[in-house]
Amino acid sequence: MTKITFYKKNDFIIGYEVQGHTGKDEYGKDLLCCEISTVAQLGIVGICEVAKLRAFKLIKDGYLKLTLSEKEAESPKVQFLFNTILESFKSIISDEKKYTKLEVKNV
Repeated sequence: MTKITFYKKNDFIIGYEVQGHTGKDEYGKDLLCCEISTVAQLGIVGICEVAKLRAFKLIKDGYLKLTLSEKEAESPKVQFLFNTILESFKSIISDEKKYTKLEVKNV
């Protein structure tokens, strides 16, 4: 199962974490896992490569975490990107409750 967690502070999304493989298909052929991974990595590209913001990022097999300071996260462009990623995840996993879980936590 893949667990996706978004972190909010003072009504701003400050980051997200994606853990685990969906297990919907065998490793390397799991399209659901591939879709989730692609969207998750899009955030890193947008925040780190395009916006050139300093972020905490950690990527390893079956795990990705991206977080920003509250000050940097308050940017309307950052919130636009984070909310786009959140809505993309919701769309991808809407019929995949057996393999995925999404939650938003206030920190």
